[in-house]
Amino acid sequence: MMKIGYDAKRIVRNGTGLGSYGRTLINALSASEPELNLYLYAPDCGREELRNQIQMRENVQMIFAEHLHWRLQKDYWRTRGIVKELVNDGIDLFHGLSGELPSGLRRADIRSVATIHDLIFLRHPEYYNRIDVMIYAHKFRRTCREADRIIAISECTKRDILAFSDFPEERIDVVYQSCGLRFGEPANDESLSAVRRKYHLPSRYVLNVGTIEERKNVLQAVMALEKLPADVSLVVVGRSTNYAQRVLKYASRHGLSERVRMIHGLSDEELPCIYQMAEAFVYPSRYEGFGIPIIEAIQSGLPVAACTGSCLEEAGGPDCLYVDPDDANGLAAAIGQLLKGSAGREERIARSRDYVKRFENADVARQIKAVYEKLQPTVGEHDYRQPNISR
Repeated sequence: MMKIGYDAKRIVRNGTGLGSYGRTLINALSASEPELNLYLYAPDCGREELRNQIQMRENVQMIFAEHLHWRLQKDYWRTRGIVKELVNDGIDLFHGLSGELPSGLRRADIRSVATIHDLIFLRHPEYYNRIDVMIYAHKFRRTCREADRIIAISECTKRDILAFSDFPEERIDVVYQSCGLRFGEPANDESLSAVRRKYHLPSRYVLNVGTIEERKNVLQAVMALEKLPADVSLVVVGRSTNYAQRVLKYASRHGLSERVRMIHGLSDEELPCIYQMAEAFVYPSRYEGFGIPIIEAIQSGLPVAACTGSCLEEAGGPDCLYVDPDDANGLAAAIGQLLKGSAGREERIARSRDYVKRFENADVARQIKAVYEKLQPTVGEHDYRQPNISR
């Protein structure tokens, strides 16, 4: 039985994004691959509600560095100190779920794979402050030095890895990000009504989900709203940033304040309800590593309008509608084709639902296991050339 170690910091701390990726993958692997022993390492126990989302089967263990109390101690443990524990636990392979690997894995003869979700900080550094770009780039370089293989969550991310490093293409595997099945499970009428009352949701709305930041480009959706029927609103769910105020100011200046609703702090249980009561989903992001909200929307029975330029066509498939991220008129036209009563709407939804089945748990778990099997030890296999990082 292989012993696989995982960087579980995001699993126990992050409610969405990288945390969801890790929890969904671990639950899928533990269920479908019982011959794998999964060890989840985190610098602390994180949040109870997130830990409880991990299904604690016989082949899953959580290990917390409970002897550490200070932030610098925890950061050092995660980037270097953890290797000693991996050796002591007899770990065969370590998987960095959020694009990071600790230093020293090669010296300890522990095989490693890292999942890289995106390199937006290198492709579009204008969306980050300079210090963050330097930190993220350093972590990327370290990952390329340590990793035996890299998993890219999309062909778009693979292209970026090849563009910004000399990591060998033959050691990169594209495994699309998994998505759980819960968004495809209809919520009961009582839950739907409770969420509608709590958040004062309009009777008709187009939905957007994601951090409300400039790269996500939700302002284009507000501009498109001007050209849609007056009884259609836009509901935006996500963490707010300064960019959100720009969006609200635009809405106010153009008489759209009553039609734009921003919701922050939504619970994990409420989100499927918000999806299922929407009429369509809009995702005008300028650049993504994958775009999991598109899949959640499709599983929830929504048609999708999104933007070209990154990986969103990979996530949504051919039956979503895609426009240039600066084309508000085109986005309005696309959304108009997706509203209830539009010709071909139900057929578009059905074909999209069929397309996203490829991202559901069991198949993704099988693909990840296949990557692990490529790393079964053989003599001399660690003698890879060390890749350089370019900018």
